[in-house]
Amino acid sequence: MDSLTSLVDGFGTALTPVNLLWAALGVLLGTAIGVLPGIGPAMAVALLLPVTYGLEPTGAFIMFAGIYYGAMFGGSTTSILLNTPGESAAVVAALEGNPMAKAGRGAQALAAAAVGHFAGGMIGTILLVVLAPTVAKLAVGIGAPDYFALMVLAFFAVTSVLGSSRIRGLASLLIGLTLGLVGLDQMTGQQRLTFGSLQLADGIDVVIVAVGLFAIGEALWVAAHLRRTAGEAVPVGRPWLGKDDVRRTWKSWLRGPAIGFPLGAIPAGGAEIPTFLSYVTEKRLSKHKDQFGKGAIEGVAGPESAASASAAGTLVSMLTLGLPTTAVAAVMLAAFQQYGIQPGPLLFEREPELVWGLIASLFVGMVLLLALNLPLAPVWAKLLRIPRPYLYAGILFFAAVGAYAVGGEAFDLVVLLIIGLIGFGMRRYGLPVLPAVIGVILGPAAEQQLRRALQISDGSLTGLVNTPFAVTVYAVIALLLAWPLVRKAVNTRRTVAE
Repeated sequence: MDSLTSLVDGFGTALTPVNLLWAALGVLLGTAIGVLPGIGPAMAVALLLPVTYGLEPTGAFIMFAGIYYGAMFGGSTTSILLNTPGESAAVVAALEGNPMAKAGRGAQALAAAAVGHFAGGMIGTILLVVLAPTVAKLAVGIGAPDYFALMVLAFFAVTSVLGSSRIRGLASLLIGLTLGLVGLDQMTGQQRLTFGSLQLADGIDVVIVAVGLFAIGEALWVAAHLRRTAGEAVPVGRPWLGKDDVRRTWKSWLRGPAIGFPLGAIPAGGAEIPTFLSYVTEKRLSKHKDQFGKGAIEGVAGPESAASASAAGTLVSMLTLGLPTTAVAAVMLAAFQQYGIQPGPLLFEREPELVWGLIASLFVGMVLLLALNLPLAPVWAKLLRIPRPYLYAGILFFAAVGAYAVGGEAFDLVVLLIIGLIGFGMRRYGLPVLPAVIGVILGPAAEQQLRRALQISDGSLTGLVNTPFAVTVYAVIALLLAWPLVRKAVNTRRTVAE
């Protein structure tokens, strides 16, 4: 009942004319940027992060929520119409959505995706309302060793499931941890990796790191492989679903959240895994297995619902534990820190208006997303015809303006370019970007919790494993690391046996 009362108060905040305007603007901007090839939700939020500097925190995060969900839907639009996923979570939408579009059923594919996002987001947000306060209450009793163990779990989980290899994931994480070390040691006041520069004494702002790695790195990468022709979009009529389509998709829309929400709430790399699991599940349960690969509508509906529910699950761990499990959550955590707010167990007590206003705005954003994007689908399709040189020149311009707005220092632009070049190098050698961003944000916090735990235990390493919770988390990490080796050994034995 307390959660319900708080949610009603949250709707009072979210439904004010000004906050409704921010939610609608966020959905529109998020979708418009998400539709453009190569730009996912994380890059959209990072690019628009400086835009919200003048806003008060509640309005800013309501706008972020709209950008987040809008960009996810926009990424699906690109996948379906151009076979160019705007983000990794939208890869699965291309498998069935693009064949549908080529067969003249692009409108139906877009409608299935839009309703899937709406259903998954609604169910996921309801679960967020029910579970988040409980998780926050339990998290109050978590100590320094437990927090450090959770952060180590986040590091290993993200590096294990992203990229082409664990080594590359770990290399990316190390880059992030190194960038996170730049500045003054919080406990001793000593300078670290500042190279004698006073501008680096305060560390590198997370916003500059996020914008550099995502926007500048991606723009440089595309410029290096630039094709001067714009993508030809598939014509789109008014999205609608027939009775047969609804009969085939309604169960998929409901199954998606059951897979997406729990996997989004744990440090498992975001929406990529649940969308693939949902696709496999739909293929196994479908009565139209022969249509998969040729344009099965269930293969669009289920994964898109799972992706949207996964986003709500991500917010559970981000708001209650301060643990970002996806790139978007990492950028949003940077935004919280920008306003001097620290997500964690006490956030629901210290900032109830902001938290419940944000959660209520998720419901509002879902309705706006559905209402705005179904009729606007043909407009988004036209955006795909923007020549890439103009598109990425605009991205570079907005990224530079955003970085300069952080501190008003020309030096920040130099740092932005250097980090952008690092992002370009990471793409060149197949290093995933998310572990680096997670390393920058969680690295300093993990160091602080490690030091606290060792201080409490007088420097003894047993202080890191002196609680049942920490032992359990380290056991999960051990399983995570051992599982590929065990699977490889089992497969080898089977091969030998055959």
